[in-house]
Amino acid sequence: MRALFGARARHRWVHLVIGGALLMPYFLVGTVVVSPVAGGVSPFTSFPLALVSFAVALPFAAVSGLVPIARPLLVFGVRALGGVDPAALADGPARSWEARLRVSAWYTTHVAVGGILSGMSLALPPFTVFLIVLPFFPGLRHTAYSSGGPLSTGWGIALAPMAGIAMLFGLAACSAAAGALLARLAPLLLGPAPADRLAAAERQAAELAVRNRLARELHDSVGHALSAVTLQASAARRVLDSDRAFVREALAAIEETARRTVDELDSVLGLLRQDDGDPATPDLAALQGLVSRTGLKVAYSLEGDPSSVPELVSREAYRIVQEGLSNALRHGGSSPVALQVAVGDGELVLVMENPLPSRAPVVRPGGGRGLRGIAERAALLGGHASAGTEDGRWRLRACLPLGGAR
Repeated sequence: MRALFGARARHRWVHLVIGGALLMPYFLVGTVVVSPVAGGVSPFTSFPLALVSFAVALPFAAVSGLVPIARPLLVFGVRALGGVDPAALADGPARSWEARLRVSAWYTTHVAVGGILSGMSLALPPFTVFLIVLPFFPGLRHTAYSSGGPLSTGWGIALAPMAGIAMLFGLAACSAAAGALLARLAPLLLGPAPADRLAAAERQAAELAVRNRLARELHDSVGHALSAVTLQASAARRVLDSDRAFVREALAAIEETARRTVDELDSVLGLLRQDDGDPATPDLAALQGLVSRTGLKVAYSLEGDPSSVPELVSREAYRIVQEGLSNALRHGGSSPVALQVAVGDGELVLVMENPLPSRAPVVRPGGGRGLRGIAERAALLGGHASAGTEDGRWRLRACLPLGGAR
């Protein structure tokens, strides 16, 4: 009973009736085509001509299903009434011809099956009511006796209510079977085509790239700021009673670093709030300010014209230097750092050096992601980066092609 009259069966019946309603305009066009050929006989008074008009209407429905916007409209109806897994259906208009043909096949099947079931739903219920009440009304029995058919006998009239109830169950069974058929066909014909799967994979890859970029931006900006603040606070604590001037400078540097980090954090989070374009991010022109706030003695030299560096390369170079200074703060203590930035023909070269600490640095459990992030940034631009010990010093070197911005 639930399979025939339950909520899902009723929803699918409504979906089929909607298909029958959608068939009517095409059926009327079919009657216009068939009537002149039939010699003036109306398809509305001739069942064979109605079937011919029905067959003529289906190609017009198939052509309508080729419109790209048809798929999201049909998918919405299936999701609302068909009881089909929403994840198995495609989103967005059908772009490829393969997808359009599949949508056209679904739409034609929907209106054809819906048209047949709608006709049954209009014709059978009144007749079943007539059969059920037939034994109880003498006037109806007289009509049945004079018809000369199966209902003209006493047994025919006695069994008429059972026949009517059987017809209702038969209609419900046909509706359930047709609904189940369409539910089975929906994922095949309205599901994602290979082109849709490729587009979805590209969108997923783009979203993953954005998340990775956000992770790098947050790691570089916040990690650098915390390292700088920790170093400045530690140095100020050691000389709190002996060098008040240095303490004031350290506190000012902490304040400036925190303020700058908040601005950068807002900039990074802006990537999540904005649909088009990126918010302004630091570049090579901001390196001098970054070096002055680090809390380290940094010998900074710049060769070439930084304004000739593309925006993307300039931004990534800033982040690489920021991460390199963070590593120097965490692992090198207060050792001086030498930073060289050279803008040459076709590439930007970053070299950062600092002496190795006298004792092994404290390493976080699982290791950090800074050097890996530097290598990823360089690789995405078509360049390369390396880091390691040379002659008792730690050296970080990155080469970024200026054409990598393309």
